[in-house]
Amino acid sequence: MNSEERPVTVKCRRVRDAGGALTEPRYATPGSAGMDLAACLDQPVVLAPGDILKVGTGIAIQLPSQDYAALVFPRSGNAARHGITLVNAVGLIDSDYTGEIFCPVINLGNNPYLISPGDRIAQLVIVPITVARLEFVSELDASERGDGGFGSTGR
Repeated sequence: MNSEERPVTVKCRRVRDAGGALTEPRYATPGSAGMDLAACLDQPVVLAPGDILKVGTGIAIQLPSQDYAALVFPRSGNAARHGITLVNAVGLIDSDYTGEIFCPVINLGNNPYLISPGDRIAQLVIVPITVARLEFVSELDASERGDGGFGSTGR
C-alpha cells in the first residue's frame, strides 16, 4: 500500500449523545464511499410532506488540512423510497469548520416520515481539494461547447 492508498485520519468528537442514542459514522460495506450519518435525537420526530428539519448528528469532525473537505449527501434509499433528501442537495464542510454536523432534511414525498434516534439520514464523504488561483483574462480559450449550457448537449 503506497501513501496515496492510505486512509486519511479525520478527528471526530462527540458533541452530544441525545440520551445515549449517538450512532458513530461508519462505512456500511467495504466498498462504501460514504460513511452513514445518523440522527442524534432525544425522541422520534415526524416530518410531514414539505417540512424541513435541521437534524443534528451529535458529532463534529476536524479535517487534517485545507487539502480536504467533507461532503454530506442524501441517502439514495431514503430519497427513492420516501422522498427524504437534503434541502441543500449536498452539504459542504470546510476544513476550518469544527462544529456539529447538521443535516437539513426535507420530505418531498406524499406521506409523513418518522425519523427515530439513530436512523441513518445522510452520508459523509471525505474528498481531496485543490485550491484554485483565479487568473482573470480578457478571453477564454475556444472549446467545442463554448457558452452553450442547460441542454445544449442534448437529452
